[in-house]
Amino acid sequence: MQNVTLKVEGMSCGHCVNSVEGALSQIGATAKVDLGSKSVAITYDENKLSLETIKEAIEDQGYDVV
Repeated sequence: MQNVTLKVEGMSCGHCVNSVEGALSQIGATAKVDLGSKSVAITYDENKLSLETIKEAIEDQGYDVV
């Protein structure tokens, strides 16, 4: 399992948290959003998911991975 923390701009509320965590859950990753630091801590199986796929899932929700 791989752990990574990404900076994500545009998140500001509980709906944002649910959107990002839900989208990552659907592709098989576990995520914990921290609104205070504008970051997402993600755990995923690098044999099944790429970091690029994870970034795309977040960006598809309308947020910017920086």
